[in-house]
Amino acid sequence: MRVITFRVRTAVLAAAFAAALALASFGAYASDAAAVYWSGSRSLPVYSVEREDNKIAISFDCAWGDEYTAQLLSALGAAQVRATFFTVQFWAEKYPEHLREIDAAGHEIGTHSATHSYMSRLSEGEIRAELASSSEAIRSVTGKAVTLFRPPYGDYDDLLVDTAADMGLLTVQWDVDSLDWKDLSAQQIAERVIAQTKKGAVILCHNNGLHTAEALPIILDALKAKGFEFVPVGELVYRENFTIDRAGRQHPNG
Repeated sequence: MRVITFRVRTAVLAAAFAAALALASFGAYASDAAAVYWSGSRSLPVYSVEREDNKIAISFDCAWGDEYTAQLLSALGAAQVRATFFTVQFWAEKYPEHLREIDAAGHEIGTHSATHSYMSRLSEGEIRAELASSSEAIRSVTGKAVTLFRPPYGDYDDLLVDTAADMGLLTVQWDVDSLDWKDLSAQQIAERVIAQTKKGAVILCHNNGLHTAEALPIILDALKAKGFEFVPVGELVYRENFTIDRAGRQHPNG
């Protein structure tokens, strides 16, 4: 379920809010979905990027385990692809050697929070503490400042996006979900990603997906054969002079 965001007239805000509450009563957030919010104007993360070239980005969320990280790095290296890894603080602290290897291989590292909590439920102070401590944990290992943030569970609200921005962090989601966390086969993961990827896409994978490492060479080879160029998220997105449409697609101004 994607975040649905748009501007609405004041007269219909109450109805929209009631609908959102009704929807929320059916269950918890899905692990591959962002929460649904309704308001007159929203602060949005980046889901994808409008580009004239064929650049795309593949990203890996690191929260639990590291059994397949070496295989991922090997596949990325063989294909000469640089990716973005979003790491939770406790993962960075538990596996600093892998964090160094990721950085040394030329990949980008962003924060995925400190505790992998639902951050829309946190106060501004709690958000700042999560982002500051997780970014520092990464910087202490790599020596590099962190500029990207991916919310756990894809869960966010205006306060989270705005607070992250105030701290110099661009909030990034995804528009192509590999669903590797569902333990799909390597072929299923690859087919899903290859079919959905378009210019400016941000692909979501997980470093410890059961079959992600097997699927990765298939994905990289197929998308490169289609003419796509992989770059880290930080080289795909715009940092200034841009707008974001209601689908979360970033557009350059002018």
